[in-house]
Amino acid sequence: MLRIMTIPMLALCAALSMPADQKQPSPKSKGERDALQEMFGAQDPDARITAAEALLTKYADTDYKGLALFVEATAYQQKNDYDKMIVFGEQAVQADPKQYQAMLLLATGIAQRTREFDLDREEKLGRAEKYAKDAMQMVKDLPKPNPQLTDEQWTQAKNDYMSQGHEALGYAARARKNYDVAIAELQEAVSLSPVPVTMIQLAMTYDQAKKPDAAIPLLDKVMATPDASPSIKQFAQAEKVRATQMKSAGANPAPSAAPPQVEIKKQ
Repeated sequence: MLRIMTIPMLALCAALSMPADQKQPSPKSKGERDALQEMFGAQDPDARITAAEALLTKYADTDYKGLALFVEATAYQQKNDYDKMIVFGEQAVQADPKQYQAMLLLATGIAQRTREFDLDREEKLGRAEKYAKDAMQMVKDLPKPNPQLTDEQWTQAKNDYMSQGHEALGYAARARKNYDVAIAELQEAVSLSPVPVTMIQLAMTYDQAKKPDAAIPLLDKVMATPDASPSIKQFAQAEKVRATQMKSAGANPAPSAAPPQVEIKKQ
C-alpha cells in the first residue's frame, strides 16, 4: 500500500517542480499547453499514460519531460504495476535529476516490496534509502517557488514530501527487522502528515515489534477518521483484531495481510 497522488496534487507538483532560482518550465506552444492540460485532466490511469506518452512523443523537447514520466509512474502505481512504476520513475529521475517526487515514489515502492530473504535485499534497500535521503535534502532546502502559494500551503506540501521520505526509511528499517528505527521513522512520517495508510503501517510495525498496546489506539484513530475510505477502515479493524488477540494471548504476532492499494486524496 503506497500513497497515490491524485491529479489535483500533481497539478500542484507541477508548480513546485523547479526551484525559484532556476528557469521555470513553460509550454513552448499552444499545442504543448493543450497536451499538458489533457494529461492533467485525464480521469484514469490509462488515459494519463496515453496523454503523457502523446506529450513526450509530439513535444520531445518539452520542459516537462521529467514530470510527464513521473505522471506515468504514478499511473502505473495506481494500476499496481510495480515493474513499470520503477521503470518510469527511474526514467523521470534520469530526465530530471531534481525530480524529487519520483525519487520518493521509488524509495517507498522499492523499500516496501523488499523482502527479508531477497538475495539483493541490501542493494535494493540501499537504493531506496538514497532516493529518500536525496529527495528529502532537496525538499528541505527548496524555497517557495510560487508567490501565489501561501506559507501554510508551502509548509504543508513540504511536510508531506518529508513524511514520504521518512515513511520509505521506515519500510527499509522494517525489512531489516530493525523495528526501533522503523517505528521512529514512521512516527515522524505520521507527525508530519497523518495519512491513514501510514498510520496503519505504523500500527503494523508496532505489532511486529510485539507492542500491540501502541498499535490499538492508533488503529482506533484511523477508524474514527471521517474521510478515511471504507477499505482503509476495514483493514484497520482487521489489524486491531490481530493486535487485540496478540495482547490477550501474549503470543507472537501472525503475519499481517498486505493492505489493499488505495487512492489517497490530497487537497
